[in-house]
Amino acid sequence: MFKNNNFTSLSTDLKSGFVVSLVALPLCLGIALASGAPLLSGLIAGIIGGIVVGTVSGSHVSVSGPAAGLAVIILGAIADLGSFELLVLSVMIAGFLQLTMGVFKLGGFSKWIHHSVIEGMLAAIGVLIIIKQIPYAFGMIDFKSYSSILKSAVIPSFNSGALVIGLLCLGLIIVYNMTSLKKNRIFQYLPLSIILVVLSTLLALFFTNSSYALDSKLFVNLGGITNGLQVFSSLSFPDFSSIFEFKVLKYGIIIAIVASIETILCIQAGDKLDQLKRKTSPNQELIAQGFGNMISAFLGGLPITSVIVRTSVNIQSGARTKLSAIFHGMLLLIGLLVFPTLITKIPLAVLACILLLAGYNLAHPKKILATINEGYAFYIPFFVTVIVVVFEDLLIGVLAGQVVAVLIVFINSLIGKNKNGIHKTTN
Repeated sequence: MFKNNNFTSLSTDLKSGFVVSLVALPLCLGIALASGAPLLSGLIAGIIGGIVVGTVSGSHVSVSGPAAGLAVIILGAIADLGSFELLVLSVMIAGFLQLTMGVFKLGGFSKWIHHSVIEGMLAAIGVLIIIKQIPYAFGMIDFKSYSSILKSAVIPSFNSGALVIGLLCLGLIIVYNMTSLKKNRIFQYLPLSIILVVLSTLLALFFTNSSYALDSKLFVNLGGITNGLQVFSSLSFPDFSSIFEFKVLKYGIIIAIVASIETILCIQAGDKLDQLKRKTSPNQELIAQGFGNMISAFLGGLPITSVIVRTSVNIQSGARTKLSAIFHGMLLLIGLLVFPTLITKIPLAVLACILLLAGYNLAHPKKILATINEGYAFYIPFFVTVIVVVFEDLLIGVLAGQVVAVLIVFINSLIGKNKNGIHKTTN
């Protein structure tokens, strides 16, 4: 299973797996929250992404699990399909499509999608995540929609305790990212996300029986699970009776495409960060992701991709083999089976703040400026993609951006300009 495994790296891999599990726990819960899915589904995806995908994957350093980039798609899919059981059926179809693409060696398909369109898609997802998580971050109890606030001109009520926790977590995140604090050795073993989770959980406990006490619906909800045995009876299974419904198939295709793009981009980034400069086959990775997504969906889990945050943490922690990814999945499983009650003490506000950071990183101003500096042939498709995805639909947005990108390339070829929109010169 571990090709060229060096057993002297065992302790380093175990340490890396432990650190990654600390990062993954709040992210798995937070992404499920952003997806409008049962929070248990995020943990299932993290467990399967670690143990199953980690075993089958050809990457030595990549870590897989639920991805923030899919959260908005899942949120819309659940609302459109009408049930979570149909959503996981779509995820199962997506996994099968990924498996098929890998078998037929179609892992290079992403190179046909214009770079600016991919960046625009990710930026739009980041914007949508930020919009969706603001109410959770600030403890808006009766929040329904932004349009309802504009129509009624009534500001939703805030839970004081959740508001304090949200502001504190955001403040610490800003300080962490704007100072040299992140270079401190302690953050190699205790990631900021887990520090925020522990701090906010203790603060919520301190607020109990006071005017700052958090409402029960502002905590993680695992569906009433209080012990490990209840996990198995709480699983959601796909509704196979609707497997040929158009909407189910449509979302299966969308999830397969986006998850595959994210995975391929991530393993490419992971290979660049890998100190041993090993290369990962995109086709083998699609097989691993497809296999993992089918199992995750069958058990009621969210879709899985290779994820850059957990992968980079894994590499920075010194991981040498895929054992670290597998071990992180095992630790998530142990945590769910042994400490489910402790997990339900985590405030949703801290998860929302962690997701706000994830959304900001996806739509980072530096990325937008870099795209603008590349020329109109890049920034026009980028902004078309962002606008259409935010206000309409992800698939339509990607298609619109791709069509605009192709048209610009075609027009430039006719008028004698290069891909950046600058007139070609001849010597």
